Amino acid sequence: MILEIRKYGDPVLRTKGREVTPDEPQLKQLAADMLETMESANGVGLAAQQIGEAIQLTVIDIEDVEDRPSAMFIGDEEVDLQKYMPLILLNPKLQLSEEKESGTEGCLSFPEMNAEINRASGVRCKAQLLDGSTLEFDAAGLLARALQHEVDHLHGVLFIDRMSSAARAGLAGKLKRLQKEAKR
Repeated sequence: MILEIRKYGDPVLRTKGREVTPDEPQLKQLAADMLETMESANGVGLAAQQIGEAIQLTVIDIEDVEDRPSAMFIGDEEVDLQKYMPLILLNPKLQLSEEKESGTEGCLSFPEMNAEINRASGVRCKAQLLDGSTLEFDAAGLLARALQHEVDHLHGVLFIDRMSSAARAGLAGKLKRLQKEAKR
């Protein structure tokens, strides 16, 4: 089922999600609905807060993005992304590399807005999967950026919080309009 994506101004977007366990009822269905919602909106990631649930659940699928490369490593070996996409991650924890890079980001909760965001160029992620197992991997490229963006959401941090003040000022009118719409 396609769910409503919450827009900027909705307080749930600023709420830190509670940790979840794989045996929680409805979690598998919620993850499936989140994937369907993300795909229908042409997104590459979606956090539970974006559909109104303040829990530590995110879905990511960068498999079909050809113009922004990604890499995933388990141990020291690069793995085939197709075997791991889509990712459904519970309670993800990230370790960020020291090296930073700037890249364009958008967000389904901020329609038709994007900005250059400075983020770590690589991350190590440790998360639970729906089957209860743990996955630990390193990511680079778009996958690393998407992980940081979605894990921020799980902690109530939005991509506008990572923008330069100039970029945020340039979007001020659109942000105010979104906030007004969310209050209706």
